[in-house]
Amino acid sequence: MSEPPEKRRWTGPRAEATSSGRGDGKTERARKVKTESSKKWIERQLNDPYVRRAKAEGWRARAAFKLLELDEKFGLLKKGQRVVDLGVAPGGWAQVVIKRGASAVVGVDLLAVDPIPGVTLLQMDFLDEDAAAAVMAVLGGSPDLVLSDMAANTTGHVRTDQIKTGALAEAAARFAMDVLAPGGAFVTKAFQGGLDAGLLSDLKKEFATVKHAKPPASRQESPEVYVVAQGFRAGRV
Repeated sequence: MSEPPEKRRWTGPRAEATSSGRGDGKTERARKVKTESSKKWIERQLNDPYVRRAKAEGWRARAAFKLLELDEKFGLLKKGQRVVDLGVAPGGWAQVVIKRGASAVVGVDLLAVDPIPGVTLLQMDFLDEDAAAAVMAVLGGSPDLVLSDMAANTTGHVRTDQIKTGALAEAAARFAMDVLAPGGAFVTKAFQGGLDAGLLSDLKKEFATVKHAKPPASRQESPEVYVVAQGFRAGRV
């Protein structure tokens, strides 16, 4: 079985195709860059020990190890939890949560995700105004843990990527602060320097602890970090 993609990210509107029968130089260069990028991705996957471990241990993606390592450091996962997994595709984090004994899990993604026993999957845009209500209606109570591994498709422009992924992290954080049970926790992906200072300030007011972490499974060349907020003080926002 081929390795599933770790994330399908929002890529923005497609560029209009040109009507000319000849390819211009810019298009040809873009194709070469894309081809070279694909080759590098394949080589990296073949040489990645986390990819091999994920296949051997039955995880859908190497990203499962990021959550396992965050849990080892922060003690996030507990039996009987209600959990929301935002950006669930392809399902590695949801697999981990179920294996650790969660009682109810709802996963949300723009993509269709193959069924995961014990997980309710909602294919929708989390940024839609009715998405949060749909998640809560299915979950059946306040979550103890909100996870977000959402990320916008990278553009190669560092600041743009920070802003786009930071906006998703902020949406996830606002949702978490609206719905978490007292004492609950929130984990979100962010790019280094990409979280708004005001959002971090709010998180520090609403949670007992807020820390940044880069688990070993996160590739060193990746700008991603995770924000881990624990001990939610309900009713302050």
